Amino acid sequence: MTTMLSADTGTASPTLTDRELDDLVRTHLPLVGHLVRELLRRLPAHISRDDLVSAGMAALAAAAKGYDPRRGIPFRNFAATRIRGALLDELRSLDWASRSVRSRARQVESVQQHLTATLGRTPTPQELAEALGIAVDEINSVDEDVQRAVVLSLQGFAPGAADDMVRERSAGPEDLILTRERIGYLHDAVQALPDRLRHVVTGYFFEERPMAEIAAELGVTESRVSQLRAEALVLLRDGLNSQLDPDVIAGREDRGTCVNRRRESYYSAISAGGDLHSRLARTNPLALPPGIAA
Repeated sequence: MTTMLSADTGTASPTLTDRELDDLVRTHLPLVGHLVRELLRRLPAHISRDDLVSAGMAALAAAAKGYDPRRGIPFRNFAATRIRGALLDELRSLDWASRSVRSRARQVESVQQHLTATLGRTPTPQELAEALGIAVDEINSVDEDVQRAVVLSLQGFAPGAADDMVRERSAGPEDLILTRERIGYLHDAVQALPDRLRHVVTGYFFEERPMAEIAAELGVTESRVSQLRAEALVLLRDGLNSQLDPDVIAGREDRGTCVNRRRESYYSAISAGGDLHSRLARTNPLALPPGIAA
């Protein structure tokens, strides 16, 4: 680390070398993914994750260049503030789709999730079209519209609500423990998934790899990977509810069927996947990945 003369105070302020900057950015790369995932939980499903990650990465690099260790602020806190601001700016810059596109996209997604849960598999385009009462071509048209325009309407938010979506929150000790336990259960649920579904979830969400790359590895189309991802998310949701909120999945009509027996086996695998100690070990005391400094 070298020093340079501050124009404001005339005192020497430390500056990081190129290697120190590079190490700082590399060490905190998981922070970008964590903040993006945290934000996406509160956004429409059609928001581009890649765009948010790109904005967050740029903000992380800028934060490293502007960081002054003399101030005594942990770099993680300093960078997190910059990254959240960049994510908010990115959301504000996105084009808005028409209300009709938003409505149709939500309807298709809702019916697809319902059919996946009912059938125990991803519905075919024909089954989805019949359930919606439209032609298959119309479903393709909705997908194309969504791809052309990222769905985000800040007009419907109350003043300040958009900023609240990326606000800094201070969770108490009890909240942190519960959050860490949920994250641990999520990891156990992912590990218990069937091989192909686990490969898709791990590659797309944990390793943040392009869908095209995952499709090439599995020897399928990107559309099929998207279907596998949707199927896995439904299974993960029910798997987590089976451990954290069993009443949500109680009383299913398919009880005793082959589909239900497979689900029960999956739930049991999650329960046996670890204990409280191993689940808490997935994160540090701040409920962040262990590699991220407090």
